[in-house]
Amino acid sequence: MKIGIIGSGRMGQPIIQRLVAAGHDVTVHSRHPETRANTGADGPSSVDTIEATVHGADVVFVVVRTDEQVRSVCLGPYGALAAMAAGATLVQHTTSAPETTRLLAEAGAERGVRVLDAALSGGPHDIAAGRLTLWVGGNEAQLEEMRPLLETYASPVMFVGPAGNGQRVKLVNNALFVAQVGLAVDAVRVAGSLGMDEKVILAALQHGSGASRALGVVASGGSVDSVAVRLADLMSKDVAVVREVARSTGADLGIIGKVLSSDAVEKKVLRRSSS
Repeated sequence: MKIGIIGSGRMGQPIIQRLVAAGHDVTVHSRHPETRANTGADGPSSVDTIEATVHGADVVFVVVRTDEQVRSVCLGPYGALAAMAAGATLVQHTTSAPETTRLLAEAGAERGVRVLDAALSGGPHDIAAGRLTLWVGGNEAQLEEMRPLLETYASPVMFVGPAGNGQRVKLVNNALFVAQVGLAVDAVRVAGSLGMDEKVILAALQHGSGASRALGVVASGGSVDSVAVRLADLMSKDVAVVREVARSTGADLGIIGKVLSSDAVEKKVLRRSSS
């Protein structure tokens, strides 16, 4: 297939590599010249504009960093949707507000472009191994058409309902994950107040009913103090999106919201000061 990819950073680059290895004709656009220069060695074509990236593409992937970037590269007279051919498909991977997905779907419908809200879970190593998780909202028949392409780098690929639901699942997942990391961090604090060594409690809990992926993330770094180094940059953005979506829709985050606002999360996971 002829594929355009907007965004070739931490997540985009391994997706590019998997698609090129599968024999697809890939054209890449990145906002940063140095990133564009690096894509040439991996096989894809590299171009300077969004219009050139999506021209004639059967499928366009959006793998940028923020909600604002999604809107910037996809919408408006110079965005991807305006330049894509009728019948093409836009696959949106970036974590963003469900409202952004609605705007993309409406703009796509006006052009005859199909939009899949394909929220992802995992990291570059999961893409390289072909085991990235995708939660896909949109038209189920269109997902089935795109499934062989998506399974180049993702498994499982799960249909979760209408466009916007992919992002909703991702936001709830990340809120739960960060809250669980915060609880694991606080469990270490409780153990310390009982006189236990941090490494001992982290090792022990992984073999009990309190074990979780979040606990494993904390334990793999060797200490609570290393958690923010690995998670703050990645999760601060997603937690901010969760809070904004909850505020704008009137959703009650309940206990999860209380944990996200706790010192264990704010100071130890997201590395925010109280000042």
